[in-house]
Amino acid sequence: MKGTKAIHEALKREKVENIFCIPGGAVIPLFDEFYSSDIRRILVRHEQAAAHAADGYARASGKAGVCIATSGPGATNLVTGIATAYLDSSPVVAFTGQVPTVMIGKDAFQEADIRGITMPITKHNFMLTNPAEIPEVIRAAFKIATTGRPGPVVIDLPKDVQEKEADMKFKKDVEIVGYKPTVKGHAAQIKRAAELILAAQRPIILAGGGVIIGSAHNELFELATMLNIPVATTLMGKGCFPEDHPLALGLLGMHGRKAANYAINDADVIIAIGCRFSDRTTGNVNCFAPEAKIIHIDIDPAEIGKNVEAYIPVVGDAKHILREMIKIIKTKLSSKKGKSVDKWFEKIKKYKKEFAPKMDYEDIPLKPPRIVKELNNLLDGKDIVTTEVGQCQMWAAHFLIRKHPRTFISSGGLGTMGFGFPAAIGAKVAKPEVKVIDFAGDGSFLMNSQELATSVSENIPVVVALMDNHYLGMVRQWQQLFYDRHYSSVFLGEVPDFVKLAEAYGARGIRVEKPSEIRDAFLWAFKQDVTVVVDFIIDREANVLPMVPPGGCLKDIVE
Repeated sequence: MKGTKAIHEALKREKVENIFCIPGGAVIPLFDEFYSSDIRRILVRHEQAAAHAADGYARASGKAGVCIATSGPGATNLVTGIATAYLDSSPVVAFTGQVPTVMIGKDAFQEADIRGITMPITKHNFMLTNPAEIPEVIRAAFKIATTGRPGPVVIDLPKDVQEKEADMKFKKDVEIVGYKPTVKGHAAQIKRAAELILAAQRPIILAGGGVIIGSAHNELFELATMLNIPVATTLMGKGCFPEDHPLALGLLGMHGRKAANYAINDADVIIAIGCRFSDRTTGNVNCFAPEAKIIHIDIDPAEIGKNVEAYIPVVGDAKHILREMIKIIKTKLSSKKGKSVDKWFEKIKKYKKEFAPKMDYEDIPLKPPRIVKELNNLLDGKDIVTTEVGQCQMWAAHFLIRKHPRTFISSGGLGTMGFGFPAAIGAKVAKPEVKVIDFAGDGSFLMNSQELATSVSENIPVVVALMDNHYLGMVRQWQQLFYDRHYSSVFLGEVPDFVKLAEAYGARGIRVEKPSEIRDAFLWAFKQDVTVVVDFIIDREANVLPMVPPGGCLKDIVE
């Protein structure tokens, strides 16, 4: 069998239905094999967008997203998207073309050492040197990408390896030496954690992206509601617990809800599930939750104790560990325990009432919280919101109400501008039956706005809710608050006209300037059969508040 045919067969066996790609010289043989394939190839307009779209597809579906680029600049253009997937533990399998094996290391045309470049930002990577390796390597790549703590895997494909023939052996599974992710948590540690939770007076759950990745949201809900434990989330954990529930505190951290920050500061026990205690979540770690003993549940042992010391570490799959923990708690639960936590719950209710976010703005220019409020009223629970990065991301994370996992998709660890729109395209491919909205800022959207061509030509309609303030808003906000309004290199000017930009690509655009226009604009956009850019003209100096200053403690809140 020819190498390209083996690649195609291996992808079919992995049940790959969609690939985000741009062909080039080093992958022409592979795309010739794809010519009559029923695997959908979605031609993006920039390779970075291919990686982000594959990432969005993965986060929306729970399956591996696949992208392909040619050698050299095609491969290096994937790097930002690969790094984004790596920081957020998203399963992406990226195929890159490579010069023929005899030319490797000779600075051939469009040669780049993509294995060396991506080694720090992939879970694993491969370079094929023998076509007979193709079936096993591709099976291993998908297994590595989707099991344990997920992450991106790169497969580098020299052109001659694609074209050569070999005897191919396709196996249902492969053994990967040294790769055995821990699934079942240590029984004694789970028991210790359960006992500490039952003894707690002021417990709080901090739920991260691992809850969503591990499909542990039902177990999280059962644990929280069984003991009346409030739940705060990280950015990546948003949606793992219904945010309209009385126990929901919302986002924690630098741009988080004030009630969540105050509650975590008062807690005596924190049950952290599938989170890595990033600096944007904890603020200054030296003053993070000063009275709390931390139970840290994570499938990746490298995260335990990396940023915050764990009192009881439990390594393993969140779903399995929570199930075992719930069993133990149910056998030991007492009425006395319930009463003591009820006092804590009353304090949480007080925090939530006192620090409820304001959203009822009638201002002109528009205030983004009002836009989010209208969006909350129109979205179905299963509709998906992706975000760009910057102020728009934090307005969405802070004010948007999400009730289900995999309905909020954002670049957390890397904070990648330009992520949201191609991720929305990928999410729409994964879930064509739901509405997909990219909550965007003008600066971030412009970094991949060329994907309007992809969404139109490939018939992938999404809605872009564009917060148009003519600034790189988050940088401008920091310059305002901490650098005496020295607005250095952040003004984007008065171009482009986003309605005309959308129309130039065959999409549709509408401009909104008044609060009374917001709802009707969304309703109109959702009815269209093509991508729509809703250009919201917002207050140019609207800020994401409250916030914790850089290096501050979670209670050092700027209003």
